[in-house]
Amino acid sequence: MRKGARVWIVALGVVGVLAGCGQQGPGGSIRIGVAGPFTGNAAAFGEMIRKGAELKRDTINAAGGIHGRPVELVFGDDVGDPKEASTVATKFATDRSIVAVVGHFNSSCSLAGKPIYKREGVVELSPGSTNVNVCVGSEWTFRNVYRDDFQGQFLARYVRQKLNLKRVAVFYDNDDYGIGLKNAFVEEAQRQGLEIVTAAAYTRETVDFKPELSSIKALNPDALFVSGLYNEAALITLQARQQGLTMQILGADGVFSPGYVQVAGKAAEGTLITTPFLFDAGGQDARDVLKKFKEKHKEDPDAWAALTYDAVGIIADAIAKVGPDRKAIRDHLASMSSPDKAYPGITGRTYFDANGDCVKPAYVSLIKDGRFTSAPIQMLE
Repeated sequence: MRKGARVWIVALGVVGVLAGCGQQGPGGSIRIGVAGPFTGNAAAFGEMIRKGAELKRDTINAAGGIHGRPVELVFGDDVGDPKEASTVATKFATDRSIVAVVGHFNSSCSLAGKPIYKREGVVELSPGSTNVNVCVGSEWTFRNVYRDDFQGQFLARYVRQKLNLKRVAVFYDNDDYGIGLKNAFVEEAQRQGLEIVTAAAYTRETVDFKPELSSIKALNPDALFVSGLYNEAALITLQARQQGLTMQILGADGVFSPGYVQVAGKAAEGTLITTPFLFDAGGQDARDVLKKFKEKHKEDPDAWAALTYDAVGIIADAIAKVGPDRKAIRDHLASMSSPDKAYPGITGRTYFDANGDCVKPAYVSLIKDGRFTSAPIQMLE
């Protein structure tokens, strides 16, 4: 991961909006910050976040903007690093022309930005941070994705009840995301009667996992659950197959990225991955967005593009109803507390509990012929 790199990009919504336009006057643009890992080893996630946000911006502006005012996105690169996230959060939060922030992606980055956004009084709406503590303790932080405790428990139940496996090895990234997800999985696995043969940690940016995989191979598990992000998960999968390990490989939403298949290659085949959204499980609006995205970018969008598309939509909808005022936006999101007050996005209906968390289902994706497909066995709850 490159430390110290910060990329600031002003994305203009329509022709005629000047890069220096930051005033919230009657005819000015409405500025929304978008924070994510646009460089570094999680950049594949950031690229989908950027493209999802831009597609929603373009859709809003093509329809006349918000009460005639165009939406302008300001992108801040946190490189997937908490220190950089603090810098991005400070930049956004102290710029009074930015009325809300969509981001961050990495849980550690959302946690780093949380006290800054709270202090300055601006909404932080994450489309990707799943650590259980992300929203706790701040009335200004929300997310439109499920929590790791739900995802980890779901995956453990799926392994036992749907795959009928019994012995699982866990290999986890030693950060907020990897640990939180691992803990939830292990706790539920024990309740389900799964045997955890080992739970070993690794450090982000490690490239050689052969010693740990040799130890795992000797334990002969039915499955290996990699609790981390796509780059390390891909290297683990590739090296596992090279060593002759044939067990089922499992991942969570941090692995749900085209980068996983690009790095792991054919070794990725058959991997099962939990994800907060699959386009083939969505309705007509999701299919329309899928078509527009593919026409514009010549590739399929992933769950993070979809969740970011909805996150920008949630903020825009709030502004349309209460105006571009930071506190009014926060109060509106807090009022979205039941299904009848939910935002009807392409990823489903989004509403929040008292902490700013939301309840969304989990899906299981299967990598087949180098593509993410819907696994034939689902467990929708």
